[in-house]
Amino acid sequence: MSIFDEDLFLKGLQKRKATLGAEYVETNLAAADEFTLPFQEAMTAWCWGFGWGDDEIDVKTRSMMNLSMLGALGKMQEWEIHLKGAITNGVTHNEIRAIIHVIGIYCGVPQAVECFRVAKNVLSS
Repeated sequence: MSIFDEDLFLKGLQKRKATLGAEYVETNLAAADEFTLPFQEAMTAWCWGFGWGDDEIDVKTRSMMNLSMLGALGKMQEWEIHLKGAITNGVTHNEIRAIIHVIGIYCGVPQAVECFRVAKNVLSS
């Protein structure tokens, strides 16, 4: 018996692939083992199916929210992944810079420096 709704998982899988790229998502799911697969499935259903699955907030705005929250938390590996997704979802370089400015104001200059460091690598590749 699954711990999540299959329809929510499938909706989440579609949203996750649309933002992060099918190759990235499929690689993560393929690498999951007996220990990590339940989390991958639940996260796909909950975060992407439930969290990203409604139409109340457009994907660009959701991406901007994610960059702000992940930047505030200092989760830079996830920030980089979601930065790439944000670009896919239409977030511009100027908007990314403005988001980092707000992170610097509310979370501190060192965190903004980290965000700029990651952003420069992503934007230049």
